This record gives sequence, C-alpha cells and structure tokens, in this order.
Amino acid sequence: MRACVLALAIVACASPELDQPVETWRDPVTGMEFVLVPAGEFVMGLRDDEVDVRPAPSHAVRVTRPFFLGRFEVTQAQWQKVMGAAPSQLSECGPDCPVESVSWNAVRDFLGRLSSLNPGERFRLPTEAEWEYACRAGGEGRYGEVDTLHPALANYDSRIPFEGLADTVFPGSTLTVGSYPPNAFGLHDLVGNVWEWTEDEYCPYSGSSAVDPVQRCGSDTIPIRGGSWYFSAGAARCGRRDTHERGDSGFSLGFRVLREVKAAEQDPNPFDGPPERPYG
Repeated sequence: MRACVLALAIVACASPELDQPVETWRDPVTGMEFVLVPAGEFVMGLRDDEVDVRPAPSHAVRVTRPFFLGRFEVTQAQWQKVMGAAPSQLSECGPDCPVESVSWNAVRDFLGRLSSLNPGERFRLPTEAEWEYACRAGGEGRYGEVDTLHPALANYDSRIPFEGLADTVFPGSTLTVGSYPPNAFGLHDLVGNVWEWTEDEYCPYSGSSAVDPVQRCGSDTIPIRGGSWYFSAGAARCGRRDTHERGDSGFSLGFRVLREVKAAEQDPNPFDGPPERPYG
C-alpha cells in the first residue's frame, strides 16, 4: 500500500501494490469499460523543481474510497448513444475517438442521463485528487511512471519546447482512445489526447495534507487535467492544473467518467494501517 512519509517536508512515497489482477466493470448501455482504482495515498501537486503559472504546491492526499474510472476517455460513439448526437469538431477522427467540444455543463447532463439509464449506479466526474491519483498510478514522475514525455507515450504537440526538449511529432488531431500504452492502473490517455474536466471548482491549494478533498470556493472556473493533442508536454504533467469556465467548449476539451463503488463492493479494510501522522 502506498505510504507517504511526512516530516518537515514530504520525503518519499512508496508505490501502491499494483500486482493484483485489474478488476473491471462494463456499462451495458454504452459498452464503456471501467477499471477499479484502489484506495491509497499520494503526493498531489507539482514538485518543488516544477514551475508553472498556476501554483500547485505538493501535499499529501489520502483517497479513502476505491472507485471505478473509465479505462478510456468517453468516445464520440458513447456520447451519441446517450445524448443522440455528438458535438465533436473533429468528427472525422471517427466514433472511437474521444468526444470533444463538450462543456462542463453538457457533461453534467450526459452523466445525469447515463445514471438514469443505469438504475442503481452513480456516475460523475472525478475530483482533481481522484484524477491525479489515477494519473500517477503509484509513480513519482511528472507523468506518473516517467519523468520525461516522448511521442511514443502520448498524443501531444511535441514540437512545442518544454524545458528545452522538443521533437517533430504532431498528430494534428485527437486519436482513437487506447492508441498509447496504459499506466500501472490500466488506464489510457490520462496524459494527452484531450483535456479532461473534473468535478471540482478551481481553488488554490492550501498546501496542507488532505483526505478525499473536494474543492469548493465559489469559483466560476473548473479544473481541467491531462493536456491534449494541441498542447505541449508541460501541459500534460499529472500535477499540472488548467481551467475553463463551465460553459466553455473546444476541440481539445473532453472527459472520462467515474462510477462510484457500491457499499456491497467495498473492501471493509482498504488500508494496511494508519498514516504516519494524522491528516489535518
């Protein structure tokens, strides 16, 4: 189990146990596949050596409840099954490419309809903490398991220099979901392809450790995560935050769905023991 060692500063975080078989659940309506993400602990935010226009000071976070997260970003075909039509500007990419040009408000409508089509299930967007925990998947690198991104790992614009590094690869569009390798949790495209909406409002981090944080501060903007095909490697870092207003849409804005674990499905003892010190 991931254990964050805290003293005057965050010293180290061990990886969660990822050698267990991946548990999945499939939505019978859309065929959307979900992967079970276990409860655990991680260091959220940007490291001290990472610079960004939006501060994101690192802090320990505990995720106490497991959750099912979409293995892939929601596709154009899945959106159309629920909503009747897909709004994508990049429709030529195909039905198995991520839906984009969807606002946070429209996504909330989609989630409400998806829940009504699956009585007894609750679907929502992941919080920022859940999203970043899933992105990192036990890794301590900027992109989860790796510290440097290259075009074989994700769909982003590698021509834009980031920290002096650049390449020549630019797909120029979204790509079919799952075109790149999964992370240690079995999730694809958390880095690149399309930005992903989250459940939270955009609020400054306090820098203090937290348990299942949900950001609410009266903000009109919503955090988006993961970068996209149109942005640089810097935008795709797991700890990097960007924002859009709730009604915004664009050709690099998409999402993935979280399905909450039912009480009967939960492990009554998800942790090996208490944290090193209490969380405030």
